[in-house]
Amino acid sequence: MTTHVHYDDRLGTWNVTGHPEMLSALNDPATFSSNIPRLFGEHPDDRISDGNLVQTDPPDHRKLRSLANTAFTPKVVAALQPRIVELTTELLDAVDGDLELVSQLAHPLPVIVIAELLGVPVSDRELFRQWADLLLLNDGEFTAKDEDGAQARRFQEMAAALQPMADYLLSHLNERRTRPREDLLTRLVQAELDGERLTDGQLVNFTTVLLLAGHITTTMLLTNTVLCLDENPEHAAKIRADRSLLPGAIEESLRLRSPFNVLARVTAVETALGGQVIPADRMVLLWANQANRDPRVFARPDEFDPLRDPNPHLSFGRGIHFCLGAPLARLEGRIALNLLLDRFPVLRTDPADPPVLTATTNSTGVSRLPLRTAY
Repeated sequence: MTTHVHYDDRLGTWNVTGHPEMLSALNDPATFSSNIPRLFGEHPDDRISDGNLVQTDPPDHRKLRSLANTAFTPKVVAALQPRIVELTTELLDAVDGDLELVSQLAHPLPVIVIAELLGVPVSDRELFRQWADLLLLNDGEFTAKDEDGAQARRFQEMAAALQPMADYLLSHLNERRTRPREDLLTRLVQAELDGERLTDGQLVNFTTVLLLAGHITTTMLLTNTVLCLDENPEHAAKIRADRSLLPGAIEESLRLRSPFNVLARVTAVETALGGQVIPADRMVLLWANQANRDPRVFARPDEFDPLRDPNPHLSFGRGIHFCLGAPLARLEGRIALNLLLDRFPVLRTDPADPPVLTATTNSTGVSRLPLRTAY
């Protein structure tokens, strides 16, 4: 009998690999807390979690989320479509010959979109990529038994490495206090929660999530979908002929190649899940990449099927922490992939110059994806 919830004695973590079990945890934030730092005691400062949507529980999460939602309403996202088309066209016009998808489209497109939305200089996008890489390549194992302090040191080192990003964002936020503009940074510094303005720490952490999560997911969505089409040329041909199949292909690529493989939670109370009893104050790792292939939910789970319906993958999470930028990522993905298919008669990997996979088990993506674009 397959066990979908199991304890890892070496790391002191509970691991959830089943779809119904992961869905249950995501929909129960009162039991499965997102406030991971609580497991490790008081943090020396608030650089890690204060104002960080990803690590905040209700009621604070509800307040922060309502603030963030104003930047990603359906109306705001839909209004970005002409600009996304324009940017994608400009980036593809600059391609001469074959295409390296990450550097020439999949990274710059979402970075420019989120940078313009926030109001930070698009010319600094290489900085954003460096900071994103720091987060993505932080591939140490999660552990609740950090006897030698290695994990704590890793967290501190990452915080120190990202301090230039915090300083950068704070400088722009401070500028908006004296010179407001029509951008999201200005709305954030002027916003009030319970009658109070956000602190510097909250503003920086909040903006960090928007800036980095706002482009990392889209970059991986684009590259992962192209890889799925490359591996399944018969489906790629059908999608070229009938673009109404493209949204389904994007969702299926999200299922098979979840951009972020694991989400961490901490039990607030003792609870039962998947036939196991998990004590309070235990780290629980929710493995989306495995839940998305749960044969109890997905027939032929390892097969790429753009017609799969329903497709209740968990790559964007679920519940109160459902990915804020998911509608924008999907829109950017549909526009960019349609224009790629319009522009290039071939989009195939080259065996002589294969993709470079992201060197991490916590995410699924590539850092380089050279493509042949002609017969």
